[in-house]
Amino acid sequence: MTSAFKDQMLAGKTAFVAGGSSGINLGIAQALARAGARVGLISRDAGRIEAAAGTIRAAGGSALGLAADVRDFDAVEAALARTRAELGAIDIVVSGAAGNFLAPALGMSANGFKTVVDIDLIGTFNVFRASFAHLNKPGASLIAITAPQAHNAMMFQVHACAAKAGINMMVKCLAMEWGPAGVRVNGISPGPIADTEGMARLAPTAEMEQRYKARLALRDYGDKSDIADTALFLCSDNSRYITGTIIDCDGGSKLGDASADALQPPPRA
Repeated sequence: MTSAFKDQMLAGKTAFVAGGSSGINLGIAQALARAGARVGLISRDAGRIEAAAGTIRAAGGSALGLAADVRDFDAVEAALARTRAELGAIDIVVSGAAGNFLAPALGMSANGFKTVVDIDLIGTFNVFRASFAHLNKPGASLIAITAPQAHNAMMFQVHACAAKAGINMMVKCLAMEWGPAGVRVNGISPGPIADTEGMARLAPTAEMEQRYKARLALRDYGDKSDIADTALFLCSDNSRYITGTIIDCDGGSKLGDASADALQPPPRA
């Protein structure tokens, strides 16, 4: 993160980022701050979220780090209320807290399934529902971070697939219900993004990483900045007529297997 805040298109605005202590969500929070927004961040670990907020303040931005678990509605609501009190009415909300692990359904406990659904799906509802009373309306932009598992069935990902599919439908429902108040609700579906915990879990070895990349149309992972730039678009005036939409920023992963083997023509009969 640079110390120069060149683009101030979000000057005077306040953003709230859930799951903002690391990875994609911290990258979004830093990009919002570079664009001039004051940023409130939450995560479960008080030390990690304060360190994340510190990276923004060290670069000249305004940030408030608060410990809160997205599964706890009251804690989320209290964090939103404090963010509004200290930074102003909230214009931008990003809900990106997530949990995941690889496991077959028969090797997964009911609690393991519930934990991912609680963090991803229930957590997104808690963040969005609790935020509504604190939004600067009309004009607020809400963004859910979802995943290709919402529409691509994947082995060993039944928990994540179910949770992300729920998030995508929630985005559409809330866009319909809250649109008359001038609140836009959209989602970003990141593909494989380099240097993230998610990809470290899904492709933990160099060999698995190369196999993963070979299946992508663009043949490479994306960067955190790719997702941050998409979020900047969705919370800017350039997207004022976009709501209820999931933007796939995924290098073509939604399209299916684009590996060289898959591209070979079938043998003649």
